[in-house]
Parts: sequence; structure tokens; C-alpha cells
Amino acid sequence: MILKRSHLSLAIAAAVMLPALATSAQAETSFIANSFYDQQHPHSKYGYIEWANTVRELSDGELDPEVYTGTVLLAPRASLQGIQDGIVQVAHHAAVYTPSEMPVANAVQELGFNFDDPLVAILAVTDFSTHNPIQLQEWEDLDIVYLGAYTTPPYVLFCREPVRNLEELQGKRIRTAGSTVSAWVEQAGGIPVNVPSSEMYTGLDRGSLDCATNAANDLIDRSLWEVAEHTTLLPTGMYWSGPQWGFNEDFWSGLTDDQRDVFKQASAKAMTRMIVQYLATADAALEEAQEKGNHVYQPEADLMSSVDDFREQALTDVYDIARDKYGVDDPEALIDDFLATYRKWQELLADIDRNDEAALAELAMQEIYSTLPDDYGIY
Repeated sequence: MILKRSHLSLAIAAAVMLPALATSAQAETSFIANSFYDQQHPHSKYGYIEWANTVRELSDGELDPEVYTGTVLLAPRASLQGIQDGIVQVAHHAAVYTPSEMPVANAVQELGFNFDDPLVAILAVTDFSTHNPIQLQEWEDLDIVYLGAYTTPPYVLFCREPVRNLEELQGKRIRTAGSTVSAWVEQAGGIPVNVPSSEMYTGLDRGSLDCATNAANDLIDRSLWEVAEHTTLLPTGMYWSGPQWGFNEDFWSGLTDDQRDVFKQASAKAMTRMIVQYLATADAALEEAQEKGNHVYQPEADLMSSVDDFREQALTDVYDIARDKYGVDDPEALIDDFLATYRKWQELLADIDRNDEAALAELAMQEIYSTLPDDYGIY
């Protein structure tokens, strides 16, 4: 079932009934799954709605997810607490909303500005997050089970006026998402503005923002083409912190081995389909925006060089940030393992068809899910 915003009473009723669900005879097979994105967003459409259908098919109906999308059941900042309290048994959660609870995941996210290949990232992040002992300890401390990543396409610049070079960027008020990209904007001569993505349209429309950074699909999905006629394909980072599928630990532990295997297979399929389709949606949005009269530019050399130079500095600074800002005791072990995992996936994907969802899912099963111990996530 897909819940729309208008069904508030149903959401409240479902939330009230959930404690009974957790102790009922069907607790192992019927469960609530939540994504706070609307149902057409790739993280919901492919990552939850289609994922739920795959779970039912692979389990011959034994596992029966009830999927909620949007923010009626849980607001984005409440997703982690909702998983822990059993309001939902599995949910998407962005760690950026809970930095104090997920310092390790947020420390690794500081590298998001340095990469612009979402397919490599989603598989590398999943591999790292299910195998790195420092990250695994964080999941265990939170009583959640991490089963797969999400990532965005590279964020690009949507602007009211052309911003193709450093001169045109000077003094521009730019909506940013994350401390690293904000630091780059400031260094490059812009003014970072920290507002939610839901406020991009209004800010650009009223002129309180000159530009905004986000994934290209927002040109159409959030109608930004109406208020930002100039897009520059400058990669300003990707976001992946937190689980695409974060399971309540008690629910996960109560499943059979076969049921847990179903979730691993379904997640491998959904994760790879989700990113392939997300990238296609972003490309299609750029084309549609141009058809509507928008302009799309490649960044000029000095603007791109400023990003490249900042990336080099960011790789040097990330260890101190992890230690001083997020309290990671051994940042070298954490960050170096992530970088090694990322390089591993660059090599694994070098000769594979990036649009072959079945082949990508098989690779994810082979390299990630099949290597997990039988008691993975049972604390």
C-alpha cells in the first residue's frame, strides 16, 4: 500500500497498531516500511515500492511489506527513532539529520564532495558500511541493521543568471547541502546559504538565492526550471550517509535465515535498479528543461579547477575533521578503508555494462551480500 499525505488518519491508526503487530503471530512476515520521499522519487519508487514487490515474490508471499511514502508517518528527522522504537520495521534514513547519533556515517560523508560517480559510490558505500568494523559498531550501538546504500547523482548548480566561471560566481548566494560544499563555495567567492531543499524554489523565485545545488532531476520534479533558467554541470558532491534500508534489530533477529536472504537479494536488485533509474531521470530532466527554454552549460576551466583543487585539500583535511568534529578515534583506519573500498569498486565496474541492472545486482550479491556472516545484524 502506498500512503498519500491525505491519509493521515490511516497513518495514525497504523502507528497505534504497531506495538500489537510486533507481538502478533504475523510479526515475522507482515511489517511496515517507510521512505520519507514522495512515491515517484527513485528512492521510494524503486527503493521501496518495487523493492516490496520483489520481497513478496522472492518469499512467495511469506514476507508482506506495507509501504508508506512521504512524511505522514515519519518526518525525515524522525526516521531513526521510528526504526528504533518499532514504529516501522525498516526505513530510509539520512544520517545528515542525526549527526550526533551517526558521527561515523557523517564523517565518511565528508568525502562526498570528492566523488561524482554514483554507481561506484552506492556499491562502495554498501560494501564499506556492511564490513568496516568502526561503521558496524555504530549500527550496533543504534540497534539498527544496515542493509544497503542510497546515493544521489552529482549535485549541480541551478542559477537565476549564468554561472559558468569564477567571475560569474562572485557574491552569489548559493544554497548548499553540507559543510564541505559550503566551504568550497566560500573559498570560491560565493556565499553559502544553508536552507532545506524544500525551500530552493521559493528562494530562487524571490531572489534570496541566486543559485542552488541539488540533483538535476529537481529541475522537473521540483519545477526549478521555472525559477532557475541556467544550469551548470559542475559536480558539487553526492550524498549517501545513512541506510536506504535500516532495519529494526529485534525484527531482523526474529527472521529466519531464508527470510534474511530474501531481503539481501531484494536489496541488491533494488539498489542497483534505483541508481541506474535515478541517473536516467536526472539526464531526462536536463533534456526536458532545455526543451522548456533553459540553458545548460559545462563549467569553464577556472571554475572546474577550483573544485579539483578543493578536493585535493579536502582529502588532506578529512582525517582531522573526522577526529575533531565527529570524535572518530582512528580516522585513518576509517577513511583509508573507505577510499580503498571505493577504488575496489572502480576496478570491479570498469568492464561492466552500467545499464545492465541484472548484472549489477549479481555483482552486488557476489561481492557484498554473499560475504556477510550468517549472523550479520544479530547483536
